[in-house]
Amino acid sequence: MKKHHVTPNAPTPRRTFLADCGMGLTGLALSAMLARDTTANEGQPLTRHPHFPAHVKSVIWLFMTGGTSHMESFDPKPELNVHAGKTFDESPYGTAVKESPYYRSNVRDFAGVPRDLMPKIYPLQVGFRKRGQAGIEVSDWWEHLGECVDDLAIVRSMWTTDNDHAAQLQFHTGRHIFDGLRPSIGSWVHYGLGSLNDNLPQFIALGQPPRDCCGGVGSHGADYLGPEHAGVQLRINPQNPLPFGTPGADVTIAERQHQLDLLRRLNAQTPVAYPEDAALRARIQSYELAYRMQMAVPEVMQLSRETAATERLYGLDQPTTKPFGQMCLTARRLVERGVRFVQLYDDGWDAHSKLKSNHSTRINAVDQPIAALLRDLKQRGMLDETLVVWGTEFGRTPGAERSDGRDHHPYGFSVWLAGGGIRRGITHGATDELGFHAVENRHYITDLHATVLQQLGLDARKLELPGHKRLEIDFGKPIADIT
Repeated sequence: MKKHHVTPNAPTPRRTFLADCGMGLTGLALSAMLARDTTANEGQPLTRHPHFPAHVKSVIWLFMTGGTSHMESFDPKPELNVHAGKTFDESPYGTAVKESPYYRSNVRDFAGVPRDLMPKIYPLQVGFRKRGQAGIEVSDWWEHLGECVDDLAIVRSMWTTDNDHAAQLQFHTGRHIFDGLRPSIGSWVHYGLGSLNDNLPQFIALGQPPRDCCGGVGSHGADYLGPEHAGVQLRINPQNPLPFGTPGADVTIAERQHQLDLLRRLNAQTPVAYPEDAALRARIQSYELAYRMQMAVPEVMQLSRETAATERLYGLDQPTTKPFGQMCLTARRLVERGVRFVQLYDDGWDAHSKLKSNHSTRINAVDQPIAALLRDLKQRGMLDETLVVWGTEFGRTPGAERSDGRDHHPYGFSVWLAGGGIRRGITHGATDELGFHAVENRHYITDLHATVLQQLGLDARKLELPGHKRLEIDFGKPIADIT
């Protein structure tokens, strides 16, 4: 029989329909799905191999949703305490602060307003001290991570442009939400490198993603690269980790195996029925992949197979640290089995008020698990082949909001990296004395993306799909001083 071509949304030819009926309901389903997916699969990766030798195999991407204060974390500013309660004009740094778009849009309308209604400089809400052999200053709230500071490269000079929480999407795609959706950093990794383990998804998201207002699942989406390169959301639930990808609780393992055996028998007939249709055969193979994932993913989620000491290391024995500890331990198990990119979300960092209570609580929940992840990877010899990245969509402003909080602040904030090929125990870049502007070695978010891609052996400028022009800022430049 001749190969038949499927056109999306076109009527199915009668002979094609009859041929598909010859393959039963499976053939009909495959034909429909192939027609649906044709346009999504048109653009194939330019390469499935690194562009140059890679330093790492996998990435664990830790994202704090809501905006973590850089000044109460990795970029303490003692001048905030010196000038606490003053207006920006009353501090020695008023002129520099006024040059920022934030000040112009939020404070210029205060002309003639009584002083007691003017924004005031808000003091640090936590102490800080030098940590590790490198003597890097880290806030006291990051007790456990501070002990790992000699493994970190802290970048204190990030900036972005979105002053609202859609910056969560911008952090992952490099584009403002008004530009529309774009592929996320994890999807570019998947697109450029492909699979290390065909039994597991290669891009996985754990935790609560951004809300729809702020990009939603676009933060781990693939947009025009096609859905096959998007992150797969998993639950920390061994019984049902793939809630939309399993055949149902009433289908036994034996029944799934029988289904796969039937599929294999049908697959064996494909060369006879469709001798030149490689796309159809690939689609059939995707069923086998789905079955293998249904078997492999629950095994990864069996955290009880870890030792009691490992569970304690990640804080699984404490209710406060258990949720994020489970995600961090799962991330280690995933990269251990060859998953390329694991993206973890932790929500709740938006501290317009009660910053001290908010940040001390959130840091207490994630500090021990993150430090445990670094220690665990290191002691297993995996940190050299795994890149760990910590980030948040922006920092918090030096001025007070609602008397005991800080506003959104995209003009200067911090991220850190650790792992293979990354220099250890260093800081890079700087904000001004109040933590307002990134003033030294400034980096837009795609510089972070380019650094991650470089460590994986990928050149950001070679990751481009015909018909989808990327802007210069989309590519970014690797941060050379930390690699």
